[in-house]
Amino acid sequence: MGVRYTLVESNTTDAPSSAAATYNRGFNVPGGAVDEVIIRVSQTLNGASDISADWPNVVSSLRLILNGETVWDYTGGYTSATNNAASPLGYLLNSMGRGRSVEVNTGTTAREVYLRIPIGRNIAAGISRFEYSISYAALAGASSANSVQWWIRYNPAMSTTSTLGAATTFNYSATTQQVVMRVPQNVPGTLAGCFIQNDAATDTDLTSYRIVSQSDFSMDVDMWRMLNGDLYNGVEYMDPATATQLTFAQECGGCAFLPLYGLSLKDDLRLQITAATAGTLSITPIIVSGIAGKPAPAQVQTQAVKTNVAKSILDDSAAQV
Repeated sequence: MGVRYTLVESNTTDAPSSAAATYNRGFNVPGGAVDEVIIRVSQTLNGASDISADWPNVVSSLRLILNGETVWDYTGGYTSATNNAASPLGYLLNSMGRGRSVEVNTGTTAREVYLRIPIGRNIAAGISRFEYSISYAALAGASSANSVQWWIRYNPAMSTTSTLGAATTFNYSATTQQVVMRVPQNVPGTLAGCFIQNDAATDTDLTSYRIVSQSDFSMDVDMWRMLNGDLYNGVEYMDPATATQLTFAQECGGCAFLPLYGLSLKDDLRLQITAATAGTLSITPIIVSGIAGKPAPAQVQTQAVKTNVAKSILDDSAAQV
């Protein structure tokens, strides 16, 4: 069987508006090879500048849980509807594959955005359960004509399982300091990369990073952006001022995606980070592993229930008295 798309949830409530909000919801999904989750949001803003640029700038957190397992745990270092630049969430997704965060640029109050979240899970035949929690920053005015859809892409040819782990936060100062990013102990695979976020879009606060196990020297942020492709106009985002196209950039302010080339999970990730001021950063692990090849088994019973009607009748019979 080839690629198949299934609409699993649709509502008119879980979109950003004039007040900050968090929405928690769940939905059932059919079993199969779940390659990615696609979120489609369309809405009409009160004013075109209510979200100055990239729509994901308003997403402060996004968590996905499949059958009790957290597969995506995103928390934004900063969130602002007035950030007139690339968004941290959009930058993260597009660092995991081009076109994972895209938007139709009408240049007007009409917004239509697509987020494609890779998870790569084989789930058992029957019905499985997704739970999600998504939080938004407040917009300047109330939105209307809201539509939020959740799609599942099934793809038996998917080759990797992807997990976005929980972030490690660190209060940094204006010096060089060592930071330890904790990695989950119950997730198999290797580190494909880590995502560093500042607590503001200011790009000069964090000046250099060193992965202790992979380099003897610290490398400044621009060198990392050369290695991850950002400097080659690798950052794309939506700016309403240039309708019908996306805008290219060389950076996402205060953020950096560090490729780790399959670093093992035998230890936590140790970094040296140099900062020009004080603040709070977060480091999020991106973990990948090969697909096991078979769907996860359905829940099975481990104890046999032996029945014997003849014995039961005899046990209750007065003939044994």
